[in-house]
Amino acid sequence: MHVPFCTIVPPYLLRRLARQDAPEYSAAARAAKEALVHVKSVQAARITARPETTAGMLAAKPGPAIRTIYDAHGAESLPGKLVRKEGEPQTGDAAADEAYDGLGHTHRLYADVFGRDSIDGRGLPMDATVHFGKLYDNAFWDGKQMVFGDGDGAVFQRFTASLSVIGHELAHGVTQFSAGLAYRNQAGALNESMSDVFGALVEQYVKGQSAAEASWLIGEGLFTPEVQGQALRSMKAPGTAYDDDVLGKDPQPDSMDGYVRTSADNGGVHINSGIPNRAFYLVADALGGNAWDAPGRIWYETLTGGSLPATATFTVFARATLAAAVELFGSDSKEHDAVRKAWETVKVKL
Repeated sequence: MHVPFCTIVPPYLLRRLARQDAPEYSAAARAAKEALVHVKSVQAARITARPETTAGMLAAKPGPAIRTIYDAHGAESLPGKLVRKEGEPQTGDAAADEAYDGLGHTHRLYADVFGRDSIDGRGLPMDATVHFGKLYDNAFWDGKQMVFGDGDGAVFQRFTASLSVIGHELAHGVTQFSAGLAYRNQAGALNESMSDVFGALVEQYVKGQSAAEASWLIGEGLFTPEVQGQALRSMKAPGTAYDDDVLGKDPQPDSMDGYVRTSADNGGVHINSGIPNRAFYLVADALGGNAWDAPGRIWYETLTGGSLPATATFTVFARATLAAAVELFGSDSKEHDAVRKAWETVKVKL
């Protein structure tokens, strides 16, 4: 079966960019085409056994981060040249140092808040490669490590510039080693949503932002100033992240009323993730305070508790979050009430 190859930029956005024929976007269009070809080639080659999860085999206590940063120098072979190991000083290369810091921030959230020892729960070393490819318009988790492109310079800037992107892609690893959510249809949209949730939480935790203070944007800082948009996605208001002549309008729905039925992008995993994304935001907004506290604990327990099936639908996942809220806070708690109201608001059947 396919091991998911999870990228931050949705294929529909790359396809839109690849169709541009204006001279000023020629390099960006070419970069988007190459990124699409790369995704297809990797997916075609990744037919293997499903990676073993680590549920039930977690470390009793989180250990320190073990980070290694490599530089591909524009090539597409991994991992590249070693440029920074754990504990070493800054390199002076923005991408390498942002990747190093982002891995550390992500490790800290899981360790401090959830008691998890790295991505797999057993102290997995955290590796990343920067400067992957020529003007590569994406970042991805390949099942073992993080990989970052530099962007095309016209539409996308370097992909290490957004902490939510780093947190998002590493969360795909957490999902891989816990629930193992299938990367197709509603389970795939949940897979994407879990990465957006924890990507946002990493950013909020580092900045010390409450739910009310946070932007709830995923990929903020990726677009160049020429793009009419703030980020790739908005968890607070799906469908409003960008509205640009080149990229089009953000297509994410904010409830099941706008659910997109499509065979593209593995059944719309990057589009329909807006629905569970908004549900999490609504829970955090209703409870106030820090989103990594009660809301984060409920979502983390749902993902890692061992009862979530790999093919979970939105309804199955929503019921699991309700069960987690009861287990953690009680059936008459404000947390349980907030979770129930959030799913009702986005019109997911319970």
